[in-house]
Amino acid sequence: MLWTTILVIIVLSYFVLTRLFQIVEMREEVIQERLGKYKKTLKPGFHFLIPFVDRPAYSQEMREQVLDVPSQTCITKDNIEVAVDGLVYLKVMNSHKASYGISDYQAAAVNLAQTTMRSEIGKMTLDDTFSEREKMNENIVREIDKAADPWGIKVMRYEIKNIRPSGEIVDTMERQMEAERAKRAEITNSEGHRQARIYESEGEQQSQVLISEAQRQRRINEAKGRAKEIELVANATAKGLRRVAEAIDKPGGELAVKTKLVEQYIKQFGNIIQNSNVSVLPTETANLKTFFEGVSTISDHTKNPSTKRTRTSNKGEQ
Repeated sequence: MLWTTILVIIVLSYFVLTRLFQIVEMREEVIQERLGKYKKTLKPGFHFLIPFVDRPAYSQEMREQVLDVPSQTCITKDNIEVAVDGLVYLKVMNSHKASYGISDYQAAAVNLAQTTMRSEIGKMTLDDTFSEREKMNENIVREIDKAADPWGIKVMRYEIKNIRPSGEIVDTMERQMEAERAKRAEITNSEGHRQARIYESEGEQQSQVLISEAQRQRRINEAKGRAKEIELVANATAKGLRRVAEAIDKPGGELAVKTKLVEQYIKQFGNIIQNSNVSVLPTETANLKTFFEGVSTISDHTKNPSTKRTRTSNKGEQ
């Protein structure tokens, strides 16, 4: 009987002590009720309660929480089914509202995230869901945060984890991507060939321009060379003629010129006769006779140079 009494006293003491003291940890807040009504919010630390009058009704986690949003089937704007899941990050900002404003804010936030995600997916095509994921996340956060404000929680961010189309859609997308890659490769090759032809044509054009310029410059140089040559020949000829004229004006100059002409004539005539394939017959025998008479006269003058001077002096005496 004694031991039973001691045991009852120990149990009652433990019950009273646990109801008398309340320790709140740093990461949480506790809602205190007195006689079933909200009394106050207990912050982290040590608190006294009145046994059987006060009680800790709710304990709220004040750190940021990560909730998994299960995968669900959504239909895009172009009527394609996709499976979408995600993560929602939230934090309790008001423990009183989180305790009395809704029975389970975590489940409510997850369900609201799924509903909002279905709505956002339905506004976009399949291609947009892949390219505008960040925009969808922002829209979902804004809608959930607006609805969750009366619950005393704040949605920090939302992240879509996976967007998975059906197997048939995946196969179709793969074939489409292969066709698109082949198309881009063909366009790239065509563009490369076109650019190569352009470069080749430009190179050929530049080459022709350079060749034409070189030919033009060569013709100019040749023309200058010929002009210089003609000028030199003309100068030499003029110089030679001046010398011949000067020689003719000197005593015996005319005779020397005629003698030189006769020698050149005889030399050329002999060269023609030596050619066995050529027969020469003067058209006028008198011309040939005259030629030799001229040669004989020149020879006489050559052998007796004083004859002309004697005759000239005789004529002067007469």
